[in-house]
Amino acid sequence: MLRHTSVLVSLVVLVDRLPWPPEPLKCRRGHPKTYSDRLMVKALLIMIIRRLYTAYAFLAFLDQEDPLPQRLRPLLYEQGRFPSRRTWERRLAALPQSWPGLIGCVGRYLVMQLHPWATSGRAVACDSTPLATGGGVWHKKHREQGVVPHSTIDTEAGWSKSGWHGWWYGWKLHLAVTVGALWIPLAAALTVANRGDNEEAPLLLEQLPGEVRYVLGDTHYNTPELRQECHRRGWELVATRHGPYPHRDGGVEVRKIFHKLRSQAIEPFNGLFKNIFEWRVKMPVKGLQRSQLLALGAVVLYQVVLLYQHERHLRVGKGIKPLLRAA
Repeated sequence: MLRHTSVLVSLVVLVDRLPWPPEPLKCRRGHPKTYSDRLMVKALLIMIIRRLYTAYAFLAFLDQEDPLPQRLRPLLYEQGRFPSRRTWERRLAALPQSWPGLIGCVGRYLVMQLHPWATSGRAVACDSTPLATGGGVWHKKHREQGVVPHSTIDTEAGWSKSGWHGWWYGWKLHLAVTVGALWIPLAAALTVANRGDNEEAPLLLEQLPGEVRYVLGDTHYNTPELRQECHRRGWELVATRHGPYPHRDGGVEVRKIFHKLRSQAIEPFNGLFKNIFEWRVKMPVKGLQRSQLLALGAVVLYQVVLLYQHERHLRVGKGIKPLLRAA
């Protein structure tokens, strides 16, 4: 009966088998959690796939009489209880704090399961990609005056510029992806667009598996601090050198090979990721917190789909967009 939609049910069930980062040792103040973060992730995967961007829309979907919502709703109970709308809103809003640890934990697990470096070097490519805000743009002259000309403007976003994309207003999605035939996101973060790649890179490096040998990046990653951090972990940082071309130092030919490998991994993955979730134009939500929830949740969803394909002996990393549409 649910032949074309059971993929969604399978993905939600698969969340129960994901590895999970340990809880912080420091006890938090306040009432202990009634519902787990795992339950919140299940709900968010449903929301992303079905494009339900509020708790109200999510609950309205689950209240439908159709077979799919009726099969999904029992999967969202814990200890016989179902969260209220306010609980969904509050807990989903807090979820981005745990995204980096979860993405890193699942990424390391996928490396063990999928062996992406079995026929290639153990390299990871790092880069950022722009995501335009769901609201309007806040021009510099209006920002300096403290004037917000229109209510659609997302005042939390920022401006940035790249040689490829030009100027954009919104966010940066920072990613670290395996280099090879299979692209696995290993670490991710979403920041305001004007945050430097080298500023966010140390947080990405914390989540990488120990098997990594090379970290590949562009000129933004070529800093003494990042080079020292990679050296401390036993990794080799290969980043584009500063200065005019052509470079004539002794290692230039080797770096060309690494830079080509990097461009064949991170840049196509960025395009694929935004194409799958159809965010090439604008994010469907406003605000840093909601954008982090959605964008980083989509990274987790991508990881879950890779595991789903692996367990069902499908071509891992292929046909992800049609699969999610079928869900």
